[in-house]
Amino acid sequence: MSADATRVIVVGDGPGGLSAALFLAKNGLDAVVYGQDATAMHYAQLHNYLGAPDTGGTELQAVARRQVSEQGGDVRDDEVTAASREDAGFVVTTAGGASERADYLVLAGGKPMGRLAQQLGAEVAGAGVVVDREQRTSVDRCYAVGRIARPNRSQAIISAGAGAVAALDILSREAGHDVTDWDSPPKD
Repeated sequence: MSADATRVIVVGDGPGGLSAALFLAKNGLDAVVYGQDATAMHYAQLHNYLGAPDTGGTELQAVARRQVSEQGGDVRDDEVTAASREDAGFVVTTAGGASERADYLVLAGGKPMGRLAQQLGAEVAGAGVVVDREQRTSVDRCYAVGRIARPNRSQAIISAGAGAVAALDILSREAGHDVTDWDSPPKD
């Protein structure tokens, strides 16, 4: 990515986070994913994931992580322990003490993400972070997808779709107009 590319940090590497990162990286944004591949997907057998019939969650995770990397996303095996606002962006701190800045932040996961959302001042109702239909939290440029937003109604395919929704909103904001992600098959 170019040094001036919009940077998006995605915290969480399940279907929601990886989907967001895939759309962002594919469209030229600097997408960095933090996670330890410890998602609940490793305990799932998917019979209801459109296009991937009877697939193990571990297999889907491996394919998704590789796909994000192949599109230019940076998947890092690290834990984010803190998040804060800085100017118009965010700073995250990892378990190792490293800090990194981003223009946007996508929180993609379960309970640990709730702590980060609270550090940022995002609105929480019940067990979940409140989001609008674009997956935006009450904190500008911060999104929440997956179990953090739907703790009791989480499904892999719903989380992946929410990640795509958040990514398209970020891409649209950056472009200044609605963006779609539509590729045509190669011509023979």
